[in-house]
Amino acid sequence: MRAVERAGLALLRRIDAETAHGLALRALRAGAVPMPGLVTSPRLRTSVAGLALANPIGLAAGFDKNAVALHGLGRAGFGFLEVGAVTPRPQPGNPRPRLFRLPEAQAVINRFGFNNDGMEAVAARLAERPRDTVIGLNLGANKDSADRAGDFARVLAHCGRWLDFATINVSSPNTERLRDLQGPEALAALVAGVLEARDALARPVPVFLKIAPDLSGAELADIAAVARAAGVDGIVATNTTVSRISVSGPVAEETGGLSGRPLFERSTTVLAQLSRLTDGEMPLIGVGGVASARDAYDKIRAGASAVQLYTALAYRGLSLVEDIARGLDDILARAGFANVAEAVGTGRDDWL
Repeated sequence: MRAVERAGLALLRRIDAETAHGLALRALRAGAVPMPGLVTSPRLRTSVAGLALANPIGLAAGFDKNAVALHGLGRAGFGFLEVGAVTPRPQPGNPRPRLFRLPEAQAVINRFGFNNDGMEAVAARLAERPRDTVIGLNLGANKDSADRAGDFARVLAHCGRWLDFATINVSSPNTERLRDLQGPEALAALVAGVLEARDALARPVPVFLKIAPDLSGAELADIAAVARAAGVDGIVATNTTVSRISVSGPVAEETGGLSGRPLFERSTTVLAQLSRLTDGEMPLIGVGGVASARDAYDKIRAGASAVQLYTALAYRGLSLVEDIARGLDDILARAGFANVAEAVGTGRDDWL
């Protein structure tokens, strides 16, 4: 971590977490944050669901909900970006405060509630996106919608022309009854509607499904079966958890989803289970607690074709992206892998 970055993070941690995040996005938009640009190598380059990635390190949804800092983030060393979640209509989300730091655990709790500017505003920003960056959109539903399943398809139909991929988010814990859409019958109907919208695009894009870490083995099996039968292009594992793994204190009692370091083990176990359930034939993206090159490598060996991170950036800064990518290249080389794809799933049994 650079000295200026360390100082900046120390200053941001002295103010409200959500305000600090907003300031970070403004700095990215203004070009005030030093960026490494493209980080890649023959060992890091890979393909996931037809997406050609310079490296397998992605930005998770939630960091740039409204696609306001795409050009800055596109130079931060990521192999791909996911923005959103975005709903058809603008939505204020839950009352503030709704973002809480747990620095001792390198974690945060959020209960944003799909706050976003709505698909029309976000689509206008996506139209001005950098063309040399792989960008996807996390699809959401309005809290008061009479047809939540239909909302996902509406957002994709409206924004799809400017996307490289889309993710169906039925796993946020902060919208009441949203996770009910992970049930097999509801999920199958929802996915069918989104894929119909995708197929109507002039340039159809891969569609992923993002799931919760708080699912039983039987529920995971149902989701894997629905995803394979429906033709989903991949699964993102996982969103935040409603459990309070390895955290304590007053902030730990706040309602919302827990992310960061405490989620690593649980989310990686779910990832490995999905890899087994899908016979390693469906691309998986590993999310939850990634904060180092070793974490990324462990996710990949558990079954992930690529990984995403977010929470660790709040504690380690954006220079962490380059550190992880270059560190992963070194680890793969020492392990004898010619490219990242060779490592996928090679350590799955360690997590089962």
